[in-house]
Amino acid sequence: MSTDSDDPKVLVSTGWLAAHLNDPDLRIIDATWFLEPGRDARAEYMAAHIPGARFFDIDEIADKRSELPHMAPQPEMFISRMRAMGIGDGHQVVVYDNSPVRSAARVWWTFKLMGKQDVAVLDGGLGKWLAEGREIEDMPPILRDRHITVQRQAALVRDVTQVAAASKLADHEIVDARSAERFRGEAPEPRPGLRSGHIPGSKSLPFGRLYNADGTLKPAAELRAEAAGVDLSKPVITTCGSGVTAASLFLALERIGHRDHSLYDGSWTEWGSFPDLKIATGDA
Repeated sequence: MSTDSDDPKVLVSTGWLAAHLNDPDLRIIDATWFLEPGRDARAEYMAAHIPGARFFDIDEIADKRSELPHMAPQPEMFISRMRAMGIGDGHQVVVYDNSPVRSAARVWWTFKLMGKQDVAVLDGGLGKWLAEGREIEDMPPILRDRHITVQRQAALVRDVTQVAAASKLADHEIVDARSAERFRGEAPEPRPGLRSGHIPGSKSLPFGRLYNADGTLKPAAELRAEAAGVDLSKPVITTCGSGVTAASLFLALERIGHRDHSLYDGSWTEWGSFPDLKIATGDA
């Protein structure tokens, strides 16, 4: 069954999705993506997915002009890919994943960036769906082209120049979703060639602290407690390694009612590769 906390624009429960599974205007997306090598998200989707789910390849539906990994796609690419996937205007979209980095939040943010409001993350993802013994299938859905319009929301994304200015002026809270060890510069980056540390003036809030053991997002009161070191009266810029886990911070901010936040798409993969950009280490 659905719960009082279901919000089809942010987060819905497995009970809500089960109740709406046969709605004609529901579209489900498997947004699983892995940072670690050795796992094939598309192959896992083909083997088992929630009925009707389409697979969204974060690395493929991306800005190919950029040397950075999976940067947000141009609106034209997003339109063409979504039309081909049968996702369009008038659809309620639910995004899930089966990934330790909670990649569904990244695809949810991409839809928001394109001006689509009726899109939610499945709370607990495929793991919770499977744990509850709910239906899965291994057949891809029949896709029918659907018209889609987008209106890119530039305020939801930040580039390196904007983040550098925010770091210097201290007029935003920059919040980093990477592990505390990576933030402090004590652990190496998973991508070779990057310096270790963090953006000066940024705060550490590892994305894993936002979730319960079953992969569900913590209640709003607990999310606020986790963000106790962040001044929520300021605009917030979320960042991470490459823009994926930063989307979990963005999701949590939406969940607690914060309304002025954006995501640094290049994140540390960009910042850490530029020798002329200042870095900080330790907790400050």
